[in-house]
Amino acid sequence: MTLYALKPRFQNLLRPAVAALARAGATANQVTLAAAAGPVAVGVSIAAAAPERWPFLLLPLWLCIRMALNAVDGMLARDFAQKSRLGAYLNELCDVVSDAALYAPFALLAPFGPFWIGLVILLAALSEFAGVLGPMTGASRRYDGPMGKSDRALVFGALGLWVGLGGPLPGWSVIILVVVAILLALTIVHRVRAGLAEAR
Repeated sequence: MTLYALKPRFQNLLRPAVAALARAGATANQVTLAAAAGPVAVGVSIAAAAPERWPFLLLPLWLCIRMALNAVDGMLARDFAQKSRLGAYLNELCDVVSDAALYAPFALLAPFGPFWIGLVILLAALSEFAGVLGPMTGASRRYDGPMGKSDRALVFGALGLWVGLGGPLPGWSVIILVVVAILLALTIVHRVRAGLAEAR
């Protein structure tokens, strides 16, 4: 089970706004690029403000915005005939870039550090790679958990809120990243196995 299962309900809430954007001439690719540019700007801003912690409050805010933008670009593509090959590339590549940009500032915090954050970024990218390879084997694009994109957004959004509000990070806090890394590894395995089973 993953938070991705709640996406249809979220999309229904956004439908009126998406229709308004389409009437205004907005395209799915424009929304996709905006959803990637925002995280890069947020990540750079947080890193530039180090060692200040309050900028981490931008993370939960932007993760909510990004989730909405990700839903909007997909709805524009499907419901308003804006699907394109370029859009498919942008959608996957921008997601990986966005994740890396939003997670990277945590590497500046003890006890997390570059190793654990780097490992999470790598595993997150591999999990999306495992998902997108589904169609190449005759399966669908896999979004299985237990640590999908929405689940990661919840974890890092909560961490950003905690850090931004001045919450302490004792040495044992690194266990959070260890658990995330393990769940990401399980996600990769699960997506590969589910894709192979579906392709049969």
